[in-house]
Amino acid sequence: MSHLEALRTDLDAVPGTVSVWCGRPGANAAAFAREADATHYAASTMKAAVLAALHRAAEASLLDLDGEVPVHNEFESAAAGAPRFGCSQSYDNDDAVWAQVGATATLRWLAERMIVRSSNLATNLVLARVGTAAVANVWETVGGRHSVVGRGIEDSAGAEAGITNLVTAADLAALLGAIALGGQTPQAQTPQAQTPQAQTHGPLASTASCRAMLDTLLAQEHTEDLAAGLPPGTQVAHKNGWIPGIRHGAGVVFPDDAPPFVIVVCLTTPLAVNEHNDEACQLVARIAAAAWSDRHAIGTAS
Repeated sequence: MSHLEALRTDLDAVPGTVSVWCGRPGANAAAFAREADATHYAASTMKAAVLAALHRAAEASLLDLDGEVPVHNEFESAAAGAPRFGCSQSYDNDDAVWAQVGATATLRWLAERMIVRSSNLATNLVLARVGTAAVANVWETVGGRHSVVGRGIEDSAGAEAGITNLVTAADLAALLGAIALGGQTPQAQTPQAQTPQAQTHGPLASTASCRAMLDTLLAQEHTEDLAAGLPPGTQVAHKNGWIPGIRHGAGVVFPDDAPPFVIVVCLTTPLAVNEHNDEACQLVARIAAAAWSDRHAIGTAS
């Protein structure tokens, strides 16, 4: 029995919804899955899809990643006719972006802050430039079935109108797997990675763009959940998300002694109390540790 399979009974006892997807990037089926198609409020994991939409827009010459844009805190609500909204600095994780309000910054820098520090203000600025339709196209391109980014962060009128941001473990795995596959040259792809899924849904972006996205995800500074379950120094390109009642971790792990693998954990649970070392963090780390122990066998025939 795999280490992940050995966790099933314990995961069944966790209050709330525990979703897991683990497998090779681009695999048609998970090596291990549990409620992988259950929808969860996205929290900050939606920022990975916004990152992909930005790079795709830059490739299409719709945006210049190195062009300066105004940094402001006033945005159109997703709810028709609602007043403009702003996000609060006290609810953000990155004072560096707030220090630029009234000045300018490049979209490339804002995208970095959106991921590595999970800046909400940077996210709203980038999302306002790319639009929710472009993010929807990202989910469609990677074969995501249930995930949606319908509004910006702290758009309370949009939320009251029922417009929300949702993810599933399977969709996040498809997105991160597509980024990982796209960042490799065909010659560098493992046999497990050369699967019909990537061919069916088409490339997410160019090798250079996917490599840039991977580099940003590899620079993640919030390491209290998924990364905490991996050996120190392990390369993991990941994005997490948390609010009270929610703790998600989604990443591509690059072991030195095995092919890369994707591990996504989405928790909607009272164990998530929005602290940096709560029981939800520890559970994500425990699941990541089990995936690490299974790294050589992931995706092999049983």
